[in-house]
Amino acid sequence: MIRIVTYLCGVAMALGVSLVAAAQAFPSKPLEFVVHTGPGGGTDLLARTVAEILTREKLITQPINVSNKPGGGGAIAYTYIKSKRGEPHVVMTVASMAMLSQAVRPELNLGLENYTPLAFLAQDPQAVMVSATAPYKNMKEFMEAARKDPNGFVASITSPGGTGRMLAWMLERETKARFKTVTFKSGSEAILQVVGGHTQFSTENISEGYGLVESKKLRVLAVTSKTRLPLVPDAPTLLELGYDIHIGTGRGFAMPANVPNAAANQMAANLERIYKSPAWKEFAEKNMFENIWMGRAEYTKHLAERRVLVTEFLQAVGMAGK
Repeated sequence: MIRIVTYLCGVAMALGVSLVAAAQAFPSKPLEFVVHTGPGGGTDLLARTVAEILTREKLITQPINVSNKPGGGGAIAYTYIKSKRGEPHVVMTVASMAMLSQAVRPELNLGLENYTPLAFLAQDPQAVMVSATAPYKNMKEFMEAARKDPNGFVASITSPGGTGRMLAWMLERETKARFKTVTFKSGSEAILQVVGGHTQFSTENISEGYGLVESKKLRVLAVTSKTRLPLVPDAPTLLELGYDIHIGTGRGFAMPANVPNAAANQMAANLERIYKSPAWKEFAEKNMFENIWMGRAEYTKHLAERRVLVTEFLQAVGMAGK
């Protein structure tokens, strides 16, 4: 009997060591954080901030390299991720709209089945922003003027298929107003066009226009978050104004498809620890993020549901087939 107990204890200890070793096996080499834009943008900043926290807090002891792969509206980066099937040491820094706009185009063969969603950390809200000298003091006045002059309201945005354009489309759908759009290389450049009087409004991320709000050159008529944002407390949400609009640039992470489940779970757990950290709270507040945590299962479901809306939007603006 003593021998049996001793044997079982030995087996249990061996299994325990094996489980610990398995948990520590990932990552076993440097990680690559892939970004679909060039250095300096919001997605790039997210990748570098999370990488820095992971390293500083010793959640990951392997080096983390940020790899920028801009081009094709995200197609180059997502094609690269697809090619790394089964490799957990390559992690995509996801801007949801970029991922989904590729997924709805069958000719690209970049559907959601090519990825392993890990975690959703935040939503970067959009806003309806006008010049501080504009005659519209609130959304009601703005929409009334827009409906009266369907050819006179131009929105400056960054991409014809981006979240800023989708917000303009959703406003059109809700109000029957019609807007023209013009694209620029960055959100900050698009917003500067409003301040300069070249366009009537912008629907880009509020974080990219906040400096101009502080200097009283820009007025925020409404935001797309679920609740009001602390840094612009006087700006109502579109939800509280009666619009069924709650969108923004989703911020998350994903691995390629078919990676080991243990590795995906470990990385997701690390991201959850970051989400709960003071460092993330400070970063999110500074960038006016709407903190929304989703783990692997919930994030996977969210992407599938949001794909339906993105498909409808891209079909409506002529960027996807019926």
